[in-house]
Amino acid sequence: MTQHEATAAADATAGHTPADDAPPQGDAADTGPLDAGVGPAPPADGGGQPGPAGRRGRVGRLTVQGWIHVVLTANVLLVIVCGVAGGLLQQRADERAQDLSDRIQPLASSLYQLKTSLVDQETGVRGYVLSGDAAFLEPYTSGQRTENDRYAGVTARIGDDARLGADLRAIRTATQDWRTHQAEPLIAAARRGEKVSEAKLRAGKDTFDVTRGRFTRMERDVSDLRASTRASVDDTRRLRDIALLALLAGFVAGSVALTVLLRRIVGRPLALLEAAATEVSTGAFDQPIRLNGPRDLQSLVTAVEAMRCRIVTALAATRSRAAQLEARTTELDEQTLELKRSNAELEQFAYVASHDLQEPLRKVASFCQLLEKRYGDQLDDRAKQYIAFAVDGAKRMQVLINDLLTFSRVGRVGDEQAEVALDEVLDGALANLSTSIEEAAVDVERPPSLPTVSGDPNTLTMLWQNLIGNAVKFRSPARPCRIAIGVERADDTWRISVQDNGIGIEPEFQEKVFIIFQRLHSREEYEGTGIGLALCRKIVEHHGGQITLDDTVTEGTRVFFTLPVHPSDTTSNEPDAAPHDPEGATA
Repeated sequence: MTQHEATAAADATAGHTPADDAPPQGDAADTGPLDAGVGPAPPADGGGQPGPAGRRGRVGRLTVQGWIHVVLTANVLLVIVCGVAGGLLQQRADERAQDLSDRIQPLASSLYQLKTSLVDQETGVRGYVLSGDAAFLEPYTSGQRTENDRYAGVTARIGDDARLGADLRAIRTATQDWRTHQAEPLIAAARRGEKVSEAKLRAGKDTFDVTRGRFTRMERDVSDLRASTRASVDDTRRLRDIALLALLAGFVAGSVALTVLLRRIVGRPLALLEAAATEVSTGAFDQPIRLNGPRDLQSLVTAVEAMRCRIVTALAATRSRAAQLEARTTELDEQTLELKRSNAELEQFAYVASHDLQEPLRKVASFCQLLEKRYGDQLDDRAKQYIAFAVDGAKRMQVLINDLLTFSRVGRVGDEQAEVALDEVLDGALANLSTSIEEAAVDVERPPSLPTVSGDPNTLTMLWQNLIGNAVKFRSPARPCRIAIGVERADDTWRISVQDNGIGIEPEFQEKVFIIFQRLHSREEYEGTGIGLALCRKIVEHHGGQITLDDTVTEGTRVFFTLPVHPSDTTSNEPDAAPHDPEGATA
């Protein structure tokens, strides 16, 4: 009996009518039509001692979640009961079906094979007795050799079945009696050359017919066992199907009950809430939302009303921010125009630096040299030294201007993004440095192949040229110069290294060397402007990578820089990172 049936029976016993079960008007669980814009009615006061009406009031005060929990709990219990019953029945059916296929069917087959073997033995004995041909005894002798194995197979499949065990023992007794009293004497007489009478042959056949009868009875018992097992499997499956149908029916009933319940206590109030929310969404943000319904829906309405208030507040703030954003957009447009103008001025400055600023420097250096050449015999050593200082300063100023111009143009002028084979740009850099490499007898080791990346071939050539040129310039006089290039892939990035065995860089200066015009040695020791590694950093970062120094190297310097993998590069294996000495790369 369900909970509702028990409640109805109790009410009928107490003399209540169905009209008594109606909740009082204004109850919090009222499922009739609800009005939007009206505040919630006060709950009915049961008062007095809790009786049937009080119990109905408590049930009526269930929230939507409570009603859903009741229906779902009933469904869960039904699923558990029917599922356990169906599972047990299925397990029982599987066990019976497995017993039928793994024991009873093989038992029938083994019994048939045993019977066939014994019939062949009996036929062979009679054939030998009648003909005297020893070939007829082959089924008899071979059957005796395998008889025990066949009996063992039948016995193993009988198990603890007493009736089949008794049948098998009767077969074995009858077989032994036939072999002892009929088969062996007949065979012995035939071997002695005695003529066997027809009566003895008939007596042997009659004795073996007893064995046949025992087989017939056991086959009938096995057939009965097979039929009863099949009937048990069918009955168990029928009960399982009934349990599954009950489960399905319970699901359907629970779904219908849940649908009706949700329609009455959720659908109608939510429809009214939707109408009120639609009115607010059309622009009536100042219209408050109120609803009379269950307690949890009242909480929902309260949350929606709070959200409406926050929306009104946020809308005002958004409008204020929109005005500020518009003002900032105008300001950014003005700054963009200013930036374009500034870039145009930088372009003009680059032109002036490359042409107009260098022309006076060339004139200063030329006239100073001309002055020294024409009036050199009239100048003392101090004057000649001053002229040399002026010429050297003008030339260094030209170099600084050219380096600064090159640095400013990276990523801004002549930047053509294309597929660049690092092998090709490395070959170009080595060709540019071929003279210094040959003079210093530098050994350059490189991997068999370098990847293809996306970038500017000119700036990438400049990158290789600066890194290898630094390795050649700052070589150690105590050992032959050796430069090793390596590459490996890490996810979507190529990690490339350039290592030398030169004088190295102290750890405290490893970040300073990437700053423009920063030098670690005097001009008398090593020439240059101190812009090489700063230019390398700008080139690498413009291509989306990073450049660092390896602080774990104890001899020389190792520079790491990364470049993104080209989108068309589907190679999953890394290139061979082991360096080799390509033809023409070693001087």
